Amino acid sequence: MKEVKTTVVNPNGIHARPASLFIQEAKKFQSKITVENLGTGKAKDAKSILGVMSLGMTKGTEIRIVAEGPDEEAAILAMQQLVDSGCGE
Repeated sequence: MKEVKTTVVNPNGIHARPASLFIQEAKKFQSKITVENLGTGKAKDAKSILGVMSLGMTKGTEIRIVAEGPDEEAAILAMQQLVDSGCGE
C-alpha cells in the first residue's frame, strides 16, 4: 500500500471537469485507489465520479490518496502529479 498527502490547487477545486480527469487517470491502473478529504475524514473510491464529487474538495483542501495493488507506485505518482498540476486547469 502506498499513500501520499497533497493539497488541491485548482481555483475552483475538484468540480465536474477536474473530477472527470481524476477518475479517468485512476481507471488507468489496476490498483484500488481511494481519495480522502482530510478536513472531513471522508474517503471514497477514486474511480467513482459521484464519490469524488461528494468529497467537496475545494481549493486548499488537504487530501490523501491511497493505492493498493500491483501498480500502486505508478498510480500514486500519476495521481499526485495530476492534483499538483491543477487537474488541467
